[in-house]
Amino acid sequence: MATARHRVGRYENPYEVAEWHRPLPAVTHCEPVKLVTPDRGLAHGWHYHRGGEDTAVMLMHPRANFSRHYTVPGLVEAGFAAFCVNSRWLNNDSSLIHERVLLDVAEGVKWIRERYERVVLLGNSGGGSLFTFYLSQALAPEGERLTALATGDPFDLNAFEMPAADSVAYVAAHPGEGHYLLRAIDPSVVEEGDPLSCDTELDLYDPANGFAEPPAPSHYSEPFLARYRAAQRNRVERIDGIARERIARRNAARDAARETGSVADRRAATATDFMLIYRTDADPRYVDPSIDPSQRDYGSLWGRRPDIINYGPVGFSRMVSPEAWLSTWSGTASQAEIARTGPRMTLPALVVEYTGDNAIFPSDTQHIVDSLGSTEIRRKSVPGDHYGFPAETGRDGAVEEVVAWLRATT
Repeated sequence: MATARHRVGRYENPYEVAEWHRPLPAVTHCEPVKLVTPDRGLAHGWHYHRGGEDTAVMLMHPRANFSRHYTVPGLVEAGFAAFCVNSRWLNNDSSLIHERVLLDVAEGVKWIRERYERVVLLGNSGGGSLFTFYLSQALAPEGERLTALATGDPFDLNAFEMPAADSVAYVAAHPGEGHYLLRAIDPSVVEEGDPLSCDTELDLYDPANGFAEPPAPSHYSEPFLARYRAAQRNRVERIDGIARERIARRNAARDAARETGSVADRRAATATDFMLIYRTDADPRYVDPSIDPSQRDYGSLWGRRPDIINYGPVGFSRMVSPEAWLSTWSGTASQAEIARTGPRMTLPALVVEYTGDNAIFPSDTQHIVDSLGSTEIRRKSVPGDHYGFPAETGRDGAVEEVVAWLRATT
């Protein structure tokens, strides 16, 4: 067995990073809930309460398992109910359509509304952009919700019931999966089908460009960073084009199948040509602490050797359908970006950042604050990494901030 010294991953067990670190308070009830959406989707919830609460806090992520989220014991102990929801795309972003996940959120909010006086959404990590996207639609003027997916396919959110919440707490939230990936994708990839193809002039992990052998910090010049960021956008736009081309090909086959009814056309209309997105762990901030400075240590969310992890199977958006790419992971096409959705989020908000976060940097948190349409925003900083470790200062500190805010805004 490899020792911790040889392990490039950041956490002993990455599957447990969002789970609670201390037990639930005594006499806490846990009620499993099935949420069936109008489009025949299925989400699952876990309702934690001790009885007598008037406020329920809902937690959800587009795909991660939040059923035992680390904030739950502290929230319940403080006198609030917690409702943890897993979406229909639990642990699967390969076909995740953000616009459809909003219907999972709607069913969760509706379930709470029928039982509690106050509904508070707690957006942790990807839950922050998800809830902001949801509220941008729930709070939209009548008839002004989205009527199409990021692909352009019809999907009219005006046809669905989308109850609003009363306020939102953001904890280590990011401005959107696409926003994240646009800054983490490796622009030195020359051929999308070749994981080793490389334009050395854009290679973040080439010493000629400023990379230093870990754990020594790297340093990149401003001209290199400008070229690098522009090339990242170019690569995302290139992948957008590939995705749209594959969707158009399938749509053409669908039209042909309506005319011919042939088995070959029906198969072509159904076949999904999944996309392999190589090398998505290459944000310069991972290895150059002078960029967007914070109290973070060396490395990315995934580990302390992003130069190695970047070439491996672990990472975001490694294999996605063309539709999922455009809806969720494209920083130029996704409709779930807080820059787009934030202005309509006018509810009172709390924004909690971890000072040592390896995934969400100070400028990302500021971007959230600047994008929201709320006139009541409280921003707090707590020592910890992206998952709130060490728990005694990070997680417990974040819960204390959330509880204090909930009580102050009752």
